[in-house]
Amino acid sequence: MKIQDFRTLMDLQAIQQFSTGNITNTTSSRSMFQEMLTGLMSSDTLENTSQSLGSLLSTVETKAQSILQSNALTSLNPSVTAISTKPTSETVTSFDDMISEAASLYNLPEKLIKSVIKQESNFNPSATSYAGAAGLMQLMPATARSLGVDDITDPKQNIMGGSKYLSQMLSRYNGDIEMALAAYNAGPGNVDKYNGIPPFSETQNYVQKVFKSYMS
Repeated sequence: MKIQDFRTLMDLQAIQQFSTGNITNTTSSRSMFQEMLTGLMSSDTLENTSQSLGSLLSTVETKAQSILQSNALTSLNPSVTAISTKPTSETVTSFDDMISEAASLYNLPEKLIKSVIKQESNFNPSATSYAGAAGLMQLMPATARSLGVDDITDPKQNIMGGSKYLSQMLSRYNGDIEMALAAYNAGPGNVDKYNGIPPFSETQNYVQKVFKSYMS
């Protein structure tokens, strides 16, 4: 065997160990190296073996460079893969401008309007109830018409109409938010009938949840 062949084998072993990223675990690579060396020493055509080694070495070098580049990229930015594959969401719609406009127009706290919307529809403009209420603030068709809402499914009209109605209930009950919320949910007739929050579990839970959200 030529000295150059032996040096080529040594280079091949070193590159193989480095490209696997586990230099300390050399048992398997040493065994492979010994098998290759034995085969080469028993070969009758050392010239062809040297050529094969050169080709194999070039392939391993190329693979090692690819692995090193990949590892370097991951080390510099470990989240690069996650960022490139993570789906993005562009469907979240903000109604803050509409709520702010309604709050200013009807002298309401923005957070109170948001708390009502959260409980009524969870900010889903397409939400509908079994009773026929619809939109962000779940307006009944007859109530919506009385408030000047032409399209109950239009987010801005719905917010404006619901805010106007909430403002009317607050005025009716002298600024008592819990009474106004009860009237928003069960109707002012029931609030007047029971002289307070009606003994309906749905209405009582509604008032509690909205008021808690508003005060948090």
